[in-house]
Amino acid sequence: MNNEESRRRLALALDVDDLVLALRMARRLQPWFGLAKVGLELFAAAGPEVVSALTIEGYRVFLDLKLHDIPTTVRRAARVIGGLGATYTTVHTSAGEEILRAAVAGMAEGAAAAGTGAPPSGVLGVTVLTSDREATAQQLEARAALAAATGCGGIVCAARDLEFVRRAAPGLLTVVPGIRPEGTSTDDQGRPSTPAAALAAGADVLVVGRAVTAARDPEAAAAALLEAVATSAKSSSV
Repeated sequence: MNNEESRRRLALALDVDDLVLALRMARRLQPWFGLAKVGLELFAAAGPEVVSALTIEGYRVFLDLKLHDIPTTVRRAARVIGGLGATYTTVHTSAGEEILRAAVAGMAEGAAAAGTGAPPSGVLGVTVLTSDREATAQQLEARAALAAATGCGGIVCAARDLEFVRRAAPGLLTVVPGIRPEGTSTDDQGRPSTPAAALAAGADVLVVGRAVTAARDPEAAAAALLEAVATSAKSSSV
């Protein structure tokens, strides 16, 4: 796997509350990351502008808002998100079938109306939060199966849960947060993983935040991470 392919598998978590700071970090780390993850904190601070700003910088945008509301509200919100040009957004699978279907339909409608070229289903179902240490295999499999049945394009889960998720929903994109290279703090992650372990378990996209953004030398940390991903992917394909 070459560096560009590896770069597309890395999502930079911009967990700040300031658009200027987020864009500054995004520009610094753009050579090593192809996807930018915007969570509630940054979206609350900067609003929809953050999606277009990051798109201009060359990123695909993962708008991680974890939608969970009545179906009509979720559908309308997802329609807006699709229209903004976000590649992915998230919905809690615990919200149930009707809400997941509403999100899938809304995002597709918004993307089609705006001509953004977003994937057929950019909705990612969140199984459980990576801070949750108590989730059972049965919960994970049920939620992954529900995401597949309702048309979600992928799943967000911890690396150690990939075995159950892939069994229940083969073929879905798997996005793994809580990535921590060897020797870095796990912070508030209850289900962390190294890049190599996550890739070996079948992760498609790795979400990395403070391990790079809070590093003494973010560029060096990002370069080491990209090399680790490229090496691990190469080894697993041999």
